[in-house]
Amino acid sequence: MRSELAAETITRDEFLSDRHGKTFGDVLKDPDAPFDAVLEFFNDAARQRRMEESEIHHDRAPLAGVVRELESLPPVRKFLETLHRRRSARLRQAIGVLVRMIMERRGWRTTGKKGSLGVRGSADSGTPYRNTGGLSLWFIRAERYRREDGMPFRSVRDRCQDLDAAGSTDSPATGHVPPEAGDV
Repeated sequence: MRSELAAETITRDEFLSDRHGKTFGDVLKDPDAPFDAVLEFFNDAARQRRMEESEIHHDRAPLAGVVRELESLPPVRKFLETLHRRRSARLRQAIGVLVRMIMERRGWRTTGKKGSLGVRGSADSGTPYRNTGGLSLWFIRAERYRREDGMPFRSVRDRCQDLDAAGSTDSPATGHVPPEAGDV
């Protein structure tokens, strides 16, 4: 596992030279957007390790491993709580690009699937978009990743399919668990 590595550090210039990062120049130029605080937050080895552990051990998107801490940062919280929906959405999208850059540098690739982070509330035009449930207050979903050299653990779905294919009667997929020896 690569989590023992030092932090992958992304600079503003590296972000802007990325194929998708370059489309977020408006976010980096916005004096109110806390992009430097976001960079500092993600350029931390312990957080990057938690992002990897989120995929490996919890079968959740990497952002799920750090999203609550990210949202609690005063400049990030203040910015996301504003009524500027487009600017808020652009920052959240830029964060997704930053996560991808870090994960790719650490030997991960996108799966093309998204994982849920929250349940969006109603769209009242007088309030910022926010979630009413889930892990995150501001992020609805985030990209999922796979390690380039393979995942160390198989998903529950894959393991259930193997049990079903082998004709096992104690498959969690069937819900049937045979009684233990001596049970009546």
